[in-house]
Parts: sequence; structure tokens; C-alpha cells
Amino acid sequence: MDFFNNIPPQPEFPAAPVSLIAPPPVDDGKNAIVDLIDVGILLLVVFVASFFWQTVAFRIYMTRHPGQDRQAMEQAISHNAWFVLPLELSIYFILIGAMVLLAVVRHNTSLGRAIRWNPPRFGRAMTAVTGGIALAFCSEIVQVIFSRWIPKSLPIGEYFQDRSSALLLAGFGVLVAPVVEELFFRGFLYPALARWTGPAISVIVTSAGFALIHGGQLAYSLVPLLSILGVGVVLTLTRAITKSVATTVVLHTAYNLTLFMQIFVGTHGFRNL
Repeated sequence: MDFFNNIPPQPEFPAAPVSLIAPPPVDDGKNAIVDLIDVGILLLVVFVASFFWQTVAFRIYMTRHPGQDRQAMEQAISHNAWFVLPLELSIYFILIGAMVLLAVVRHNTSLGRAIRWNPPRFGRAMTAVTGGIALAFCSEIVQVIFSRWIPKSLPIGEYFQDRSSALLLAGFGVLVAPVVEELFFRGFLYPALARWTGPAISVIVTSAGFALIHGGQLAYSLVPLLSILGVGVVLTLTRAITKSVATTVVLHTAYNLTLFMQIFVGTHGFRNL
């Protein structure tokens, strides 16, 4: 017993530093850099840029087609891919510029760090590609099962007027739209909302917003909108779990590419539209 009594007192070890504590399983927004002010500014930028470029584009069209009334003009160009997509591209460039400016000026950091870009490793990227392909096929299965409640003709189909329009739409839908949509919805909106509402509500609201921006293309038909809502939930959950916007871009791109490839094959290279 004397042996144990003669052992000198041992120094106390300090508590484990906070950095060693396991991070939460999902990004709950507590440490988000971006906020709802950023989201509001970006929405304002989109509104102003849309109004400006549409006004410029309509003026140019009216100059080249004198005597045509506004209603006929809108009918002629509203679903013309060669008119709408360059217009959207111009707005997207302005939007991305605003994102970069907000990250640098408001938060004194890079855009990638502000939105948690976090490029995935090869294994995770391949998982995202596989998930995007599977998600596209699931979406198609839903469309087939509930086809009786889907309109025979949707506005998105009017963009496929000819092969060149279809190729332009496919290029835009695969190379441009996934990047910009993920930057806004999963890069800015999700973490900014999660700071105040928590991840669960933010996932729902972000996914609903994502579905609604596609509503015009789908005639606000319930089944296609619910399908897009499901896709939005998967994308937002992926962002929350992986804490990587780059991963959701890969997933979204693979999803869109698979859908366009199905149309490409089904129409023999966009020839039988």
C-alpha cells in the first residue's frame, strides 16, 4: 500500500481542443460565411440584369422586325433557344460576378471558400456521377408511372425546334446551368437559410425554390414539379452531407447529361424532333 501512496501526483491533461471534436454529420450552417443579405443582393442583381438585357434584346428585335406588335414578337421569341439562352448566359455572367464581389468585398475571402466549393476526390466524384445517372433514370420512371397526369406538351419542348436549337440547349443544360444553379442554391441559399432555420427546413425551402425556377418550363404541372423537387432534395442533401458544392455540381451535371443523352438517342441525334 505504501508503494501506491508514494506515487507523486500526476499532472492534469488539458481538455481536448475544439478542433479535435468531431464535426456535425451535416452542414448545419452555424459556421456559414454567406448570409441572407448576400442572397437578397443576388436576387436583386438577377432582377435588374434580367430587366436590362430583356429590354435591350427586345429593342434589337423590334428594330430588325419593324411593324411587328409586341405580343407577336413575344410569341415568336419566347421559346427561341437562340434568343433565350444567350440572354440567360449574359445574366449568369453578371450573377457570378456579383457572387465573386460579395465574397471578396463583404467577406474578405474567395468565392470558393465562401460557398464551400471543396472539390471532391476521385472516388466521391465517381459516386456523384453514378448518383446523377441513377437520379435521371428514377426521374424518368416517375414520369412514365404518372404520365397520365402530365400534359402532352410542355413549354420546355418548344425549345427543341430544330437540331441546332437542341444542341445549344443541351450544351447550356450540361455545361452552364448546373454550375450557376448550384452556386446560388447550394452555395448561397442553403447555408444562409440553415444559419437561421437549421438544415431540415433549409433543405425543403432550397429544394422548393429550385423546383419553382423550372416551373415555367414545365407549365407548373404538379407531377413534373414534384419530380424536380425530389431532385432538388437529393442535391441539397448531398451539399449538406458532403459540405461540398463541387460535388453537387458533378451530380447535377451527370443528371442533366443523362436526360439529354436519352433525348439524343431517342431522336437519332436530335434529328427526329
